[in-house]
Amino acid sequence: MRGFLCILLIGIASCSSLKIPQPKAEFRGFWVATVVNIDWPKNGTDAVLKQQKDFLEILDFYDQMNFNAAIVQIRTAGDAFYKSDYAPSSRFLTGREGKFRENQESLLKWMIHQTHKRGMEFHAWPNPYRATFDLKTDVLSPIHDYNLHPEWMVRYGKKYYCDPGLPEVRHRMVQVIEEIVTNYDVDGIHFDDYFYPYTIQGEVFNDSTTFSQHHLPNQSLPDWRRANIDSLVQNSHNYIKEKKPWVQFGVSPFGVWKNKTTDPRGSDTQAGQTTYENLFADPLLWASQGWLDYLVPQVYWSMELSVASHRKIINWWAKNNNTTNLYIGNGPYKIRANADKAWDDPEELPRQLLMARKTGPVKGNVFFSAKSLMNDHQDIVLELQKKYYQYDALPPISSLAPEMGKNAIDLSILEKTADSLRFKFKGLDGFRYALVFKSGKRKSDEYSIKKLQGKTLVRKNGLVVFSSELLKKRRYVALSFIDFYGRETDPIIVPLKKRTSL
Repeated sequence: MRGFLCILLIGIASCSSLKIPQPKAEFRGFWVATVVNIDWPKNGTDAVLKQQKDFLEILDFYDQMNFNAAIVQIRTAGDAFYKSDYAPSSRFLTGREGKFRENQESLLKWMIHQTHKRGMEFHAWPNPYRATFDLKTDVLSPIHDYNLHPEWMVRYGKKYYCDPGLPEVRHRMVQVIEEIVTNYDVDGIHFDDYFYPYTIQGEVFNDSTTFSQHHLPNQSLPDWRRANIDSLVQNSHNYIKEKKPWVQFGVSPFGVWKNKTTDPRGSDTQAGQTTYENLFADPLLWASQGWLDYLVPQVYWSMELSVASHRKIINWWAKNNNTTNLYIGNGPYKIRANADKAWDDPEELPRQLLMARKTGPVKGNVFFSAKSLMNDHQDIVLELQKKYYQYDALPPISSLAPEMGKNAIDLSILEKTADSLRFKFKGLDGFRYALVFKSGKRKSDEYSIKKLQGKTLVRKNGLVVFSSELLKKRRYVALSFIDFYGRETDPIIVPLKKRTSL
């Protein structure tokens, strides 16, 4: 009888896991925070080989979890993790601000390639206005904006910020984006929640002179500040889409837009600060204007927290955003390490993911931060792998992406070597990945994610290589292709018995 009950319980658990939707397209991202070496590199003084090894550990962990997007912070506070004309090298990368290593530019290119090699998108994350992380200005490089443009600086709390009200400051940020998009094969540019700084009780953000010089007649200080951030977002979007229209632009705002106590359109929350009133950011406007490819509100609270319920906030965003892709920012860094004891429950994060999956407008999740699940909480990791991320998923296509035209893709050569199947196609210019699915002789109406056998980069001259072990004993496969916009072609059936030489 006891054995029968065990089998019954296992069966119930298996059936319950089958009820969890398994989407073919879902954004599965993780933030790699570099400021004060939160996630990577572990130390700015580490050798480059050590930094590469540590970065690959992050990628490989999330690759095994079937995640598909890395959001990597490459500008923390007026600095850069790459060779820049507008900022010194970050001390969090090299140990000393302004110290440049010869291979530094190629390091970022290597990081992007390694991310793409694993089938993931690389979203570059620059912090727009934070100029310093503290008041230790003696560590700053002579070419840091604090030293070159002291007129841009506003001291607030224990940091300096570039004044968003100055047109030249906003122009500089667009130049930073231009530099990244032009020189690096990124899939996205990503802003976090830091626009105007979070309110500090008893402190004043002293931009009164800038306001007096640049505000419009009858424009209030809060509206002027929001207009400054609107301008940055619009101009950033315009440049990205003009230069490389497939590069996405996303923002991860603070999770509460407004409380309904101050605005009936707001959420049923009692957040101490809001993105609209304290950070002077209006992501709903940006989405409605078509300036964003995606939104990732940071909803780092537990499901039923009284003042800011994860459940209520998700429902609010799902109801109020219908113009751009919506992903949810989750906070696994709080697991078993937060005053809110709901995070001691190993089912807290899975419940959040299940809600996201079952909330139609939500198309994915992003975890803060990368290291949160890597060294601990193995029980939760195993549950996520078994129930939520047992299959791969393709990143969703941006609502701003144009319709895909017909593609004249033809197989010209197929060869089997000792360890690989090598396909050569004509017409793969503008494509990043090839997907291979299980297939019969005839094309199926649908190739679900469960049929996916592999995903690989398209190499030069249309060469696609898969492991022969991966396709062992298969007579037919279906191949489709993903372009730089993330759009997938119709599958092509390939009989594996017919082979020629390369």
